[in-house]
Amino acid sequence: MKLPVKYLFLVSTIVGLGACKVPAITSKEEDKTVPVSYTSSQDTTNIARVPWRQYFTDPHLIALIDTALQNNQELNITLQEIEMSKNEIMQRRGEYLPFVNIRAGAAVDRAGKYTWDGFSEEDLKANPDKGPKYVGDFIGGAFFSWELDVWKKLRNAQKSAVLRMASNVEGRNFMITQIIAEIASSYYELMALDNQLQIIEQNITLQSNVLKIIRQQKEAAKVTQLAVNRFEAQLLNTQNLQYEIKQQITETENRIRYLTGKYTPVIERNSMQFNTMPVDDMQTGVPAQLLVNRPDIRQAELDIAAAKLDVQVARANFYPSFSLQAGLGFQAFNPLYLIRPASIIYNLAGDMVAPLVNKNAITATYYNANAQQTQAIYKYQQTILNAYTEVLNQIAKAANFKTSYALKAKEVDILLQSVGISNNLFNSARADYMEVLLTQREALESKMQLIEIRMKQLSAKVNIYKALGGGWN
Repeated sequence: MKLPVKYLFLVSTIVGLGACKVPAITSKEEDKTVPVSYTSSQDTTNIARVPWRQYFTDPHLIALIDTALQNNQELNITLQEIEMSKNEIMQRRGEYLPFVNIRAGAAVDRAGKYTWDGFSEEDLKANPDKGPKYVGDFIGGAFFSWELDVWKKLRNAQKSAVLRMASNVEGRNFMITQIIAEIASSYYELMALDNQLQIIEQNITLQSNVLKIIRQQKEAAKVTQLAVNRFEAQLLNTQNLQYEIKQQITETENRIRYLTGKYTPVIERNSMQFNTMPVDDMQTGVPAQLLVNRPDIRQAELDIAAAKLDVQVARANFYPSFSLQAGLGFQAFNPLYLIRPASIIYNLAGDMVAPLVNKNAITATYYNANAQQTQAIYKYQQTILNAYTEVLNQIAKAANFKTSYALKAKEVDILLQSVGISNNLFNSARADYMEVLLTQREALESKMQLIEIRMKQLSAKVNIYKALGGGWN
């Protein structure tokens, strides 16, 4: 019994109206406001725009960074993720285009003897002239299917994939910035350790000479064995320090090897230039430039745009979907008849499918998509705040350690003078040996601390460049 067309239209309308009811959600918009400046200055000159080859002038460091950008395994893994995201775009693009498939098949069907079909087969065997001698099913042709993207669900999914691919590219850029900064920091740390090791070796030589003099004075009954033991203990303590520094050098070199992806036998560096390397005042620009210069901020912004499209895709699941199917080919019970005009088959159909009852699955997907969009907005604002505070910390670090280095350098000069004075006073019996020991120890510690402060200065130079978003371009 066929239903009138008006009833079919009525049923379709009811289904469509039932499907178009979308649950309400609370949306959130991102806040891009940032402070006007980091300090009182609003100068827009920004070192983030300086290429890293100009920002880092040490040729050995430049060579290490070049090697890392070609061989770093983590960076190579990220590049493959970008390739996979490109493939996803291709997949999404293909989903809203028509599908055409070629089909060919052959089948033999034998029915039971005591069925109507089996009875007919027995009749054909008994009277072969009444029908075909061969019973089978052979088919071949092309079949077409196409989901009509009425609500732009498929196209929005493809746009979302494009945005996520761009997000992955920004993630790669941020990784480049991090790799450059990590190699530069490790390189400066290695130079600092070399200088500390040199200071320790110089002190070992100095203390060995002093110990010889103390032993001679003990033989001349000018000092006791206690003085000899105290000087010898200090020498052993200093000798022990050099092995700790050597271990740190080994670990730092291996960290650089890991970052560069090379089994380099020797990490070339010119540690003699460590104390003379320039640490100039760094121009930080204004906070608004972070939105453009920082790849992680741009990545978070692209993730928001993709998440908004995902909400639209999830929303479209409540609406009816329309599709077309068509086919053209040949079908016959005998392969000899397959290509005859009378064996041509074709079909054309259209479908409308819409959710009517029990929408829990698509509703949950819709709510999750909205929650992920809100989450992406929070991550975006968190990334901006993190970038801003990173710059503030490095500005303060650069300023504080600049003053600290100047003060510590004066302290080192004074203590070095005190070492000479205490030795002279001790030789003339006007100072106790403890004063010599304490002065030497304080001088050694202050020189080691001076190197550490210098390393922190250079670390601030690296980290402020990274915090501002420099290096990736």
